[in-house]
Amino acid sequence: MLNENIKVLRKSKGLSQEELAVKLHVVRQTISKWEQGLSVPDADMLISLSETFETPVSMLLGETVAETRADDLRVISEKLEVINLQLAHGKAARQKAIRWFFILLCAVMAVVFAILLALNSPYLGWDYRHPETAVAGVAFHVFEWLFVRIAPFALTGAIVGACLAGKKV
Repeated sequence: MLNENIKVLRKSKGLSQEELAVKLHVVRQTISKWEQGLSVPDADMLISLSETFETPVSMLLGETVAETRADDLRVISEKLEVINLQLAHGKAARQKAIRWFFILLCAVMAVVFAILLALNSPYLGWDYRHPETAVAGVAFHVFEWLFVRIAPFALTGAIVGACLAGKKV
């Protein structure tokens, strides 16, 4: 049973006898003897084998290891390919959405700036004797003051963001 399990696990990891021997610091003939049942590895070597195969020692010693079939591997690789394609499409969609967000942000800032320019600060002619008018005028003035100072930086950042989001990574 041990000899069969070593052989099956070695093949499932895609290792030749020579490659496994190099990993375990033994000669290839030792691996061959283990697989033929002519000799058995000592306790330390069993632990090294279990670490190499990433399987418990109990599985090496007693449990039967089912051979992985090429068909099973093909099915798994096809599923992984589908998952990779879905992830790539999701990434492309997110990148496109981010790019359009930055473009929309640029457009909104341009429209707000045009509106402020066209209005030419109408709140300056308002009658500030009424509290509601005074509060609205001050709020509008604060918005305009902040927008004129922050918008150039925000617009530059949005343009850079739209350009970078449009590049293929």
